[in-house]
Amino acid sequence: MVAFGKKLKERQIQEWRGYYINYKLMKKKVKQYAHQIESGSLDRRHVLKDFSRMLDNQIETIVLFLLEQEGLLASRIARLGEQRDSLEQQPDISKIAELREGYRAAGQDLLKLLFFIEMNAIGLRKILKKFDKRFGYRFTDYYVKTRANHPYSQLQQVFKHVGLGAVVGAVSRNLADLQERQGSYLSIYDQPALPLQDPVIDSIKTAVSRLTHSTNFLHFLAQHAFIMQEELPAPTEEHADDQRYHFMSLLLNLVNTFLYMVNTYIIVPTADDYSTSLGAAATVCGVVIGAMAVAQVFSSVYFSAWSNKSYFKPLVFSSIVLFVGNIMYALAYDLNSIAVLLIGRLLCGFGSARAVNRRYISDCVPLKIRMQASAGFVSASALGMACGPALAGLLQINFKIYGITFNQNTLPGWVMGVAWLIYLVWLWISFKEPSREIEEQQITRGKNADLVGNDALEKGLAQPLLLGSGDNQQDEDGDEECDGSEEAPEKSRRPVTSIASAYRLLTPSVKVQLLIYFMLKYAMEILLSESSVVTTYYFGWSTSSVAIFLACLGLTVLPVNIVVGSYISNMFEERQLLLASEIMVCLGILLSFHIIYPYTVPQYVCSGLVMFVSAEVLEGVNLSLLSRVMSSRLSRGTYNGGLLSTEAGTIARVIADATITVAGYFGESRLLNITLLPSLLICIASIVATCCTYNSLY
Repeated sequence: MVAFGKKLKERQIQEWRGYYINYKLMKKKVKQYAHQIESGSLDRRHVLKDFSRMLDNQIETIVLFLLEQEGLLASRIARLGEQRDSLEQQPDISKIAELREGYRAAGQDLLKLLFFIEMNAIGLRKILKKFDKRFGYRFTDYYVKTRANHPYSQLQQVFKHVGLGAVVGAVSRNLADLQERQGSYLSIYDQPALPLQDPVIDSIKTAVSRLTHSTNFLHFLAQHAFIMQEELPAPTEEHADDQRYHFMSLLLNLVNTFLYMVNTYIIVPTADDYSTSLGAAATVCGVVIGAMAVAQVFSSVYFSAWSNKSYFKPLVFSSIVLFVGNIMYALAYDLNSIAVLLIGRLLCGFGSARAVNRRYISDCVPLKIRMQASAGFVSASALGMACGPALAGLLQINFKIYGITFNQNTLPGWVMGVAWLIYLVWLWISFKEPSREIEEQQITRGKNADLVGNDALEKGLAQPLLLGSGDNQQDEDGDEECDGSEEAPEKSRRPVTSIASAYRLLTPSVKVQLLIYFMLKYAMEILLSESSVVTTYYFGWSTSSVAIFLACLGLTVLPVNIVVGSYISNMFEERQLLLASEIMVCLGILLSFHIIYPYTVPQYVCSGLVMFVSAEVLEGVNLSLLSRVMSSRLSRGTYNGGLLSTEAGTIARVIADATITVAGYFGESRLLNITLLPSLLICIASIVATCCTYNSLY
């Protein structure tokens, strides 16, 4: 990733150069403070006071210039308003067109001003983060809290762009009124959802929306997809993405995600019955369910590498392999072969194209709708997780055709086989392979991007101000600590080429967050995979009852994210939510132990619900933080951050499913407590690790 200082210099509007944040000076000042403190010539209180004053002066320069430009824009719009009033008395088509162009020109200048605010906001956030990292303070919290809501604060002018709303509204309303509405007397206020035809208004709306970026449901949900991207993309990216984007192809990727999750969980309610019908122990269901995850450990890597060259071919291969795997899973019953059953599940895992689905969204979906696409990816996964067990509960029939058995054990395989065959035909007809030439041109042109392009001006503030400081070997703007150059070494911009290289880039705080991700996936897999065996042993539940329980758990995903993303995350800091969620997962595990006799349905259901819901909250918060502290070199290429998180979660599922099968040798009466014990130990370890790295994480 190119250093922010170099990007800021390249992308400044030349005539406004003296009014941007002096990022280079402030970065040097931070290093100077460090040397002075080490030598004892300066105490820390003086540093805090001096740095606060410097920031205040920088912000004041930005804000006064911003107010001046707002005034100039307001004067232009007022003059245009006078022309509009005169044209209402004496309409003139040529002058109306000229007036419309005048408002469009004002809109273009407004976009420049929005981009000016964005660059300064990012620069301010980065220098605060650099200061926190260098001195080990939580200065960002102090500075923002003391300035954000003060009546004389100038900081909120930068981050809340006070006053610009009126300018945006004036340009939008007048351009909308000047459009031909075929005799309609309605205004934008009468029909607020009415789509505006002028592209300038579209650009302004996008810029404002991204500049006012804050934690909300859509953003919180999108974080679950863990699709990493650079904070300030090259100006040519948006145009290139628009050329590569194809809605039907995106939809096919989301359907692939949905079907794969259905395929994963549709067998959970019946896996123990299927195992016993083939002469194996009921706890072998752990191996049957986990076989898919074992194969996914490897498939994630080769699918991620394959997506460097194509998206269509790996999706076709995925569909074919999943079709064959499901048919083998279904035929294992009549063949009376546990080996065929396991091979079928392994093939299903080898067809996991989630890396391709995630990569397609990251590379081919325009930035302005990437958050929605990421949220769609997560929603499709959650819906598939709920639909899988629910569908299994409906397949309670038993008949034979030509000696082939169709019952609750085999029907999941037959249904998913037909589903993947239909999907393959749809994929072959409708998928459009994105052009690789456009991607290559995008990379080449991005190195010498020009600021004045409209697409660059549409980029908004990609992250909120209050971010945790990562304990990275490199600064988060790409500069190495050992030198003061503004440009990062060329090698620091390239994607990593191996898992080992990617692992070396992981800082202690990132490793802790991957441990948290491992823990929550392990706990969730234990809960889901052994549910059928445990509930049958203790409560005598039928397959339908287990299916309803699992479906209800899956259906909590979206409501929980709505509550957390829209309300709770606005009331508490993410670090507080992270630790609280870990503690709640630990509490859910403790409540699940069979210590009090008899073991009751309310105890199992309530403890499982606490564990599952807490893990869902933890996943969103953890991935949100992880995306901010992980090296920018892991945002692209085969061995990216998404792959690392997928591998951590998949390995957790593999170990959890193996634990269930191993614990089965001690008897079903001990299965629950034996499998919960590792979950509890890993959870406690993650809480301790979080507390030990509390300051470096945040």
